[in-house]
Amino acid sequence: MNNKTQESDAMGGRVEPSVWHALPYFLPLAVFPPVIIAAMHGSWWIAGPFIYFLAANSFGIEPRNLDLGKTRENQLFPYKLACWLWAILWPITFVFVFSQIFVAGHLDTWEVLLMWVILAGTAQTVFTVGHELIHRRRPWERCLGEFLLASVSCPHHATEHVYIHHPLVCTPMDAGSAPKGLGFWRYLFRNGVSSLVESWRVEHKRLARRRLPAWHYSNPFWRYLAETVAWYVLIYLMGGPWAVLAFIILCICVIVPMRIGNYVQHYGLQRIRLPGGRYEEVQPRHVWSTGYRPGNWFGFNIQRHADHHAHANRRYPVLQHHGEDASPELPGSYAKLCGLALSPRRWFQVMDPLVDRWRERFYPQIDDWRIYDSPAFFARPEAFEAIANILDTSRFCAGWINREPKLLDTLHHREFTDLDLPAGFGPDPQSEAIARRGLARLYWTRELGVSEMREQLIDFFPSRHSREAAEVAREWSNEKVFQIVMHVIRGNLTPVEAGVALSNVAETSITTALSAVEEDYCDWHPVIAGGGIGIFPPTVIQPMPATNAEGGVTVVVLGELSGSEAAPGSELHLLCVYEGSSSTHYETLCRHILQALHTLSRDNLLLAGNLVGRKHRSVFSLGEFREYYRKEEHAAELLKLTRARCISTHDDIGIGKRFDEARREVLASGAAHEALIRQLEEPGNPVEPGLLDIRNMRGGLRDIDRAVRRLQLVHLRERPDMLAVETTSVLQAASTGGIIPDNIAEQLSGAMKLWRNLEGILNLVGKEEFTVETATAETRAAILQSCEAEDIDSLITLVRDTAARTAQTLDGIS
Repeated sequence: MNNKTQESDAMGGRVEPSVWHALPYFLPLAVFPPVIIAAMHGSWWIAGPFIYFLAANSFGIEPRNLDLGKTRENQLFPYKLACWLWAILWPITFVFVFSQIFVAGHLDTWEVLLMWVILAGTAQTVFTVGHELIHRRRPWERCLGEFLLASVSCPHHATEHVYIHHPLVCTPMDAGSAPKGLGFWRYLFRNGVSSLVESWRVEHKRLARRRLPAWHYSNPFWRYLAETVAWYVLIYLMGGPWAVLAFIILCICVIVPMRIGNYVQHYGLQRIRLPGGRYEEVQPRHVWSTGYRPGNWFGFNIQRHADHHAHANRRYPVLQHHGEDASPELPGSYAKLCGLALSPRRWFQVMDPLVDRWRERFYPQIDDWRIYDSPAFFARPEAFEAIANILDTSRFCAGWINREPKLLDTLHHREFTDLDLPAGFGPDPQSEAIARRGLARLYWTRELGVSEMREQLIDFFPSRHSREAAEVAREWSNEKVFQIVMHVIRGNLTPVEAGVALSNVAETSITTALSAVEEDYCDWHPVIAGGGIGIFPPTVIQPMPATNAEGGVTVVVLGELSGSEAAPGSELHLLCVYEGSSSTHYETLCRHILQALHTLSRDNLLLAGNLVGRKHRSVFSLGEFREYYRKEEHAAELLKLTRARCISTHDDIGIGKRFDEARREVLASGAAHEALIRQLEEPGNPVEPGLLDIRNMRGGLRDIDRAVRRLQLVHLRERPDMLAVETTSVLQAASTGGIIPDNIAEQLSGAMKLWRNLEGILNLVGKEEFTVETATAETRAAILQSCEAEDIDSLITLVRDTAARTAQTLDGIS
């Protein structure tokens, strides 16, 4: 017994090709007579096609196969004839029915509507027959298939299916293969857009291979266009615009079910990526199959799609039914599952467990499918290794790339690759790591400052107005932040070093947006008459007099962004303080500034916060600022003012200096000052030392910061240099002024650096889900590199010892 016979035996019972066996495949032709009669006579004759549709679902399962070893090509003529006749009769019937509806005009409205439903139901076989014909080698069969597909406005399917879907099926490059978790309606949009665009690209490449231009006459798209236009011209001549509209709706009602069928056939099934970057060969296990007779007889064996993908050149009658050992089985017929796909929630409930069982059965060696389920992988499959590294190391970054896969493109920019040198360039891995760290630290903390970043951002993308400038700055910022964070998780930068670079990125993007607002405002000074979010809300714009030279506005950044301690997701907290007689003008300008920065902070990896509609005040005159921050009830807000810096001024540059004087004044005296000192002296409720709560543990970040800010407030009046922003700078000033010993300042600064490095890297790897026991090797390595520890046990010991010493030191200076 030869291999083909053994294959047939393994898949089910064997049958010989014969006219009798071919007769069921002529059943799809039986629909045409009742359709024609219904179009001619209307009335109760319209029930005939509906009876046919119901009868088509009253058969059982057919697992038998034609014997591959004994079947010859000439024995398949009856089967081929059934397919050819359907392809010929459909256009004739279609034109006849349309002529009866729009030319003869003898049907009532209800009859027309029912005939349209009948026509749409009959047309569901167009893609099945067209699909069979476009796979054939004879040109006349392929052209007949194209013409058939053109009757539903989709002739480019001949290119998409043969040159894209088949070679790339069950890979991210095939938009027709739905990954697990992708609902049909999202799939439909993705597949619909990709279908035409990718088909054109394929034909363009085929012509380029022959050194021919895209507009060469041999481009099949000219043929597709001619065939489609011919159908639309014919329909228009028969019934005018209304007929064209009906035809368009009919095409949609045929194309959408075809897309549903594609969605069902490959949902969640993926070919495994091999080490060399290629994908495993297509096997029957990469298609969902079923063996119901209705789908096979009336759909020309469309349900044997698994064997079709494994052997694309086989004609439909010799396609084999594979058992569950070779191909996953759907829990019902194609018709049932296609209906279920329209409800994504119910679809996921039924199919996702089946996908999981398929994975366990056919790929037991793979226990982590996260990368294959990652949206980033489907958007950037060429970045497989980088995505795998990110998923293993940082859940935080994994969320980024799944939302914005284009961030992965920045890993190929020279700015990144010149610093993250490939393995093997040095004498040993340790020397290579030292070189990477040195290059990254030199570039991001020394060479690339704010002025250099501003030049980069100006060249990044030109902008015409302040809204666009904010959007461009956000895109540029996200790319830089992603690069910096990747250096952190790869051990090239520590979180503290990254904080310097991230602070520069924040200042550059903020000041760029502010400059654009100022440029817009120099031309037009709008009077705000209504609300809205954006640089210029939908209001009446009126010119205003020139600005008052005796006044000005300063923009102040509070919190982490004011110094060099920025981290991804830092809160963007701003104050706009103005001085001058034209208060309405400056308040309007401040609102535009806040709206611009609100645009900048949306979907921003570095900046977070809703600046529009914030509960706390953000706009003050200089006098209001002094009065507001002296009040006892605003003591908590005064704490934020201990870390503040002017980053931009408008009109009078002296406004920044006057703000600093007012800030020092309210921090050094007043009711809020006294209340804040009392709050900082109150003992907290610290938790026990541990890796996962560096901020709130005894001797942790919160304790150090509260102690340092208390020193700052108490001694600010006699020590103006205590107005520094960073905690370490305040400690240095306190040490220089003799307020605390040098060794205490050094110890607290060292503890602060350790805590910031540890908290920074834990936030990146996903602190909420991190445990020492379940952490991957890549995650552990990233944590140890950031904290310069040898192993997890020594890091835990270091944390406990540092926390204990720090708590004891803070008790001594309180």
